[in-house]
Amino acid sequence: MSTDFDALRVGQDALPIIDISGLRSPHAEERRAVGLALRAACTDKGFFYIREHGIDPALQARVFEASRAFFSLPMDHKRRVDMAHSPANRGYDPLRGQTLEAGAPPDLKESYYIGEERGPDDPKVRAGKFNHGANQWPGEVPDFRPAMEAYYRAMSALSERIMAGLALSLDLEEDFFADFCVEPQAIVRLLHYPPQPANPAPNEKGCGAHTDFGGITLLLQDENAGLQVWDEAGGGWLHADPIPGTYVVNLGDMIARWTNDRYRSTVHRVVNISGRERYSVPFFYSGNPDHEVRCLPGCLAQGEQPKYPPVTVEQHIIEMYRRTYASA
Repeated sequence: MSTDFDALRVGQDALPIIDISGLRSPHAEERRAVGLALRAACTDKGFFYIREHGIDPALQARVFEASRAFFSLPMDHKRRVDMAHSPANRGYDPLRGQTLEAGAPPDLKESYYIGEERGPDDPKVRAGKFNHGANQWPGEVPDFRPAMEAYYRAMSALSERIMAGLALSLDLEEDFFADFCVEPQAIVRLLHYPPQPANPAPNEKGCGAHTDFGGITLLLQDENAGLQVWDEAGGGWLHADPIPGTYVVNLGDMIARWTNDRYRSTVHRVVNISGRERYSVPFFYSGNPDHEVRCLPGCLAQGEQPKYPPVTVEQHIIEMYRRTYASA
């Protein structure tokens, strides 16, 4: 796999742009049409843009404003809400706090993790469920908590709608993933990438080449490009540049595992060569921690065996966290 930062430059139409408004239609054929478009994208690169998603641009702007305000705080203020203080892995993760690409330097990014708010008396917290607990909220940014909680709710609803579309794409009943979407685990992650240094360490980049852990990721980008997607067929990197009014959606390892690799979880990375500060907001939707992931109906050819043993969502996510933070 090439590590050259001069990625293969292609048009934005290299990744499909799917209008998902049909998923809200009362007409089954319009919902199925979106499912067919999703199938084509998921069996190709597992990356695509969506439009007509229904997320309010004003809410997106609030999230970006709060994110920029937080990351501009002095380091001693950001350290007050360091994720090291949180048993639920919530809060601030400093620059070079994570290494997503084995053998590469730590990632040139800082981030902030926000999940569903659960107090100490919540049954899942008392049971010790992984990544369940209270968030840390920076008091210096007044709209931070209201904006993030509103965005979390909106993105959870959108993710559930996309899971229904994925069920249709696999010729399953539209509500096949309904149990997976009950009390789902999800994370809003705010990301800030400083400009790529003029003389970076060997193979240093904003976010190392990796696949995502969980179910689906919905990425909100600012106006600065940086996301690159590995094109196995072409042997190079595709630029997934920001397109106004869209999200970039990609499948995580759990969907690939669920479909016996029929659907793709594709390697991607971020190299901020814009010369400017870059902000993005991925929403990671991993589903119900207790839900079992085993090979789906219709994803095995006659005589074929599943490549992966059954696993719960929680078991899978714990292992992925262990791998990427072990060397950080």
